[in-house]
Amino acid sequence: MEASGCASAALERLPFHNTALKKLPVDESEVQGSRTVPGACFSRIRAPQPLTRPTLVSVSRSALALLGLSAQEVQADPLAAEYLSGSRMLPGSEPAAHCYSGHQFGLFAGQLGDGAVMYLGEVEEGAGGRWEVQVKGAGVTPYSRDGDGRKVLRSSIREFLCSEAMAALGIPTTRAASLVTSDLYVNRDPLNSGRRIAERCSVVMRVAPSFIRFGSFEIFLGRDDFSGLQGPSAGRFDIRAQLLDYVIETFYPDIQESSREKRNMAFFREVMMRTAKLVAQWQCVGFCHGVLNTDNMSILGLTLDYGPFGFMDRFDPEFVSNASDKRSRYSYQAQPFVCRWNLVRLAEALGSELSATEAGMILDEFMPTYEAFYLSFMRKKLGLVRKEEPEDNQLISDLLQLMYNTGADFTNTFRLLSRVPWPEENQSERATVGPVVDLILQQCASIEELKHFGEKTYQDNIELAMILSMAQTNPAMFGMVADRPDVLKQLERMGRLKELLETDQDELKEKQRDDWICWVSRYRRRLAREDDGTSELFLLKKERLNVMNNANPRVVLRNYIAQRAIQAAERGDFSEVNRVLQVLEKPFVETFEMELLNEPNACADQETSTYDHKPPAWAMTICVT
Repeated sequence: MEASGCASAALERLPFHNTALKKLPVDESEVQGSRTVPGACFSRIRAPQPLTRPTLVSVSRSALALLGLSAQEVQADPLAAEYLSGSRMLPGSEPAAHCYSGHQFGLFAGQLGDGAVMYLGEVEEGAGGRWEVQVKGAGVTPYSRDGDGRKVLRSSIREFLCSEAMAALGIPTTRAASLVTSDLYVNRDPLNSGRRIAERCSVVMRVAPSFIRFGSFEIFLGRDDFSGLQGPSAGRFDIRAQLLDYVIETFYPDIQESSREKRNMAFFREVMMRTAKLVAQWQCVGFCHGVLNTDNMSILGLTLDYGPFGFMDRFDPEFVSNASDKRSRYSYQAQPFVCRWNLVRLAEALGSELSATEAGMILDEFMPTYEAFYLSFMRKKLGLVRKEEPEDNQLISDLLQLMYNTGADFTNTFRLLSRVPWPEENQSERATVGPVVDLILQQCASIEELKHFGEKTYQDNIELAMILSMAQTNPAMFGMVADRPDVLKQLERMGRLKELLETDQDELKEKQRDDWICWVSRYRRRLAREDDGTSELFLLKKERLNVMNNANPRVVLRNYIAQRAIQAAERGDFSEVNRVLQVLEKPFVETFEMELLNEPNACADQETSTYDHKPPAWAMTICVT
């Protein structure tokens, strides 16, 4: 059956150009199934693998607009679900899968590649630019290994919503244009418990300038000393040069240097800068990627591949979003260091294309660059817009330590700081800051919650258990290591738990209140120094509030929000997915509830109008792997 009418015509007239397949080597083999693919950056996919009764359940208007499409015309297309899921090929598309390798949890894993993703091509949409279009969950590719090439509704909803949430937060990201589900089922073990259940297959259409990643350059690596694996195109430095030329010429056209070496170094520096800025942005919204392997690091500095990600609720620098990351390799606080480690691996993969000495110097700049971006973003979150003072770093560090000690909600606490009154003369400090401190305290954990967090950390922390065992069984050995920073940190944590166990709720609240009043008072004294007398005070106050309210989101995609949408969708109700999408598209709006769907009764259901609330108790049981 052929589609007809202007609705179908819009999808069918997408201007595909597919530059990557023209400029990079493509595997043309017709051999079916998983296999090693040498000498190629892409493998063609010969035939679609249709879903059973695909159904379009959600679209992102802004992501579709990148392709020159409107949501209305796409939703009106009777073939949209088939086109957007890869069940039917769009005219002009050339299905393929990308070959890449990667270091996973620190070890080289050899060939990986798009095991469940199908490249459709690249669309060039006038002023909108050039966009690679993919469908994720569309079936088996040469890189599927033992997998079935399918993604389930649960993970597809999370990727769809978080891609668009990050874009609305102003954080570089791949985009998600649509979500299609079906009546095809596969068996999965969502909790890694050994119990497999049938889950509905779903597909997300992803859009980005490119999905090339650090791991794309690792296919040329020789045999690894630790894993014994090598890239599928080991030693093919001619293809490596071809891929590098394509990336720089296509995505970094501003790099114009007199020699290849200078060009390549300028490229590596730019990748370093983009990566440092990206991870600083993550840290400032409490985002934890979960699987920061080199194959999940975009060469363009985009947030890529949404798996077991998470936004922090209670601030905890050791927050781990991925339940299978038992060693906390990809914890929140580790992310900047892991990104630098991944850049080292990229430099190794580029090999002789870079000067080793200059690459080392650029890598040495990563942490200072990251810290400068982080401090700049954090100043905006505090509304420090006119001056940069040396004490700002300590003010921020003390705030985060206080948030950790009191179990404060990361997102809501920062949002509330805009309510801290501007310092005026002849004010009683406690009386003035008391109301906003009371609001902050509502975002802090109770003593029982803090005890629970502390005890769970103790139970889960193998290193701490070993230290305590050593203190009891071998005091001499313990004395030799007791002054190490990591041991001191663990002992400090143990001391904090002991103090909590000896404290009651009233004592805790009084201490928390005093501590918050102390910090807020320091913050107000710093605010006062913003006024240098060169502009009217009311303009400075207005600027401060505007900057803070556009740097501190009211809502992020917390796990419980995603889980609630998933549970409704698994019952066949996708209204919550669409409602959450609309909320996430305007994360800084103060009165977003009234705008939902532009319906007068949109917020009648209290259960769905609390996206900016602290998570309910059941949220702590959510397991994401």
